[in-house]
Amino acid sequence: MIIIFSAKYLGYVLLSVFLILFFKNRNRNFLLIPLISALVSRFVFTEIIRFFYFRPRPFMEQAFSSLIDHAPTASFPSGHAAFYFALSAGVYFYNKKAGLWFFIASFIIGFSRVLAGLHYSSDILGGLVLGLFSFWLVSFLSKKFT
Repeated sequence: MIIIFSAKYLGYVLLSVFLILFFKNRNRNFLLIPLISALVSRFVFTEIIRFFYFRPRPFMEQAFSSLIDHAPTASFPSGHAAFYFALSAGVYFYNKKAGLWFFIASFIIGFSRVLAGLHYSSDILGGLVLGLFSFWLVSFLSKKFT
């Protein structure tokens, strides 16, 4: 039950907390930089990698039922990990204490998705690296062009 909640729903909790933090601080960059980083990480970089490299999910290769229903799409890198680690890096940049909790929750999400049979550990690690890189890139570009 905890694995399913963490793998499937904990991300929504993080997004809700992120919005609460934004409305509490009202810092436009606190909203834009982490959110753009997360979206670029998940919907640009992850999809580019998956277009050129298809890695089957564990439940596809090992013929077992995952704890969560999922389409047989590419596994590497984890889109959830890429999104939430980019978001966590952005939150950490603006609020160290909250960012640390976001990183912990992101690790729980990733680990739960491995336990649920949706990813390999290396998929999560790839998503982590991609998320951190995306945050760095968006931060760098936002400083350069503003």
